Amino acid sequence: MQLIAKQPYVKIVRQVSALEQKDIEEQRHMYLYEDKIVTRYREFPIEDVMDISYRFSGNKGMLYLHTLKGVYAYIIKSSPEQFMNAFKNRTHRTTHRN
Repeated sequence: MQLIAKQPYVKIVRQVSALEQKDIEEQRHMYLYEDKIVTRYREFPIEDVMDISYRFSGNKGMLYLHTLKGVYAYIIKSSPEQFMNAFKNRTHRTTHRN
């Protein structure tokens, strides 16, 4: 299983104690393989991912994985264009074979 592309994303983890509440930003990556997209806790078979889109607002944005089981949103701080192009090239080759 060869890695095709990866995209950094951020997960905000809230830690609550008796005295305070802290939001901690964890740096994570999304990985595109031939047959799936993998995040830290989820795996999406490539045939279940219909599309990927994103929207930026200021210095952060949201990356959306449109799947057969719903839309999953991930916070991003860098352009996902390379990751999206790799996904589209991968799915285009799979669905348009000669």
